[in-house]
Amino acid sequence: MRPTTAIAIFGSITEQQISGFGRFTTFCGSALRVMLLHPLHSLRWRLLGPQLFAVGVLSIPVVAITGAFIGMILSLEGYSQFAAIGQQDRMGGIINISVVKQIGPVLAAVMVAGRVGCALAAELGTMRVTEQLDAMRAMAADPIQHLVVPRVIACTIMTPLLTIYSNMLGALGAWFVTVKVYGVSGQDYWFWTAQFVSWREPTGGLAKSVCFGMAIGLISCFKGFTCKPGAAGVGQAATSSFVSSFMAIIMLNLVLAQFVNTLMRWLYPNLPSVFG
Repeated sequence: MRPTTAIAIFGSITEQQISGFGRFTTFCGSALRVMLLHPLHSLRWRLLGPQLFAVGVLSIPVVAITGAFIGMILSLEGYSQFAAIGQQDRMGGIINISVVKQIGPVLAAVMVAGRVGCALAAELGTMRVTEQLDAMRAMAADPIQHLVVPRVIACTIMTPLLTIYSNMLGALGAWFVTVKVYGVSGQDYWFWTAQFVSWREPTGGLAKSVCFGMAIGLISCFKGFTCKPGAAGVGQAATSSFVSSFMAIIMLNLVLAQFVNTLMRWLYPNLPSVFG
């Protein structure tokens, strides 16, 4: 391949990425504008209720099962290391602080991105391919207001609630393996959990999950609104929705962890850094 050809390909890819980010920013601005200017319409139960059910209630089983098994896996993998130094009684505190700070919010968001985000992108992509979005615009109905905003709000509200389920089942799964399988005292398990986990850790995790949910909703709807024609385009939109949402979750987790650490050090100068 000639150098000029490689440079041209690189330039074309860069231009597409920058223009795509610009379109996504404009899309997010339109959705946020509708939320701020028409908040009552965005919260109408006829539009929001079905989305809350689809995003939240139908996602409970997969999130709960995932959280429980992650807690059990952490206990299975960590017991031998803790027992080797005689600290197996403190496993509850270590596992649960990890779950509520990082693993629970991230896993719940990834499950929402996989189960809900792909469905949203496919649904809106099909509406775009079949020209239903154009029909709504022809009837003076704003697709952003009627289709995007309720889905984004539902993802933003339900992701923290699903995170709570994930945290609870993760703690119970770890308790089952630690106490019932390895014979660690249940009283010690919950005592050290209380010592390690205060109100700050779950609050930080839930704050992250709010941002994760909003990012999933916006990315999934954008991918559906901008999908390519045909069945292949809808499939690509669904796949791209999950990949982009997953990358956004990972990057937001890093940024928000640093932000919360800085905020807590500013609010409580003498408090050890417990967020991450």
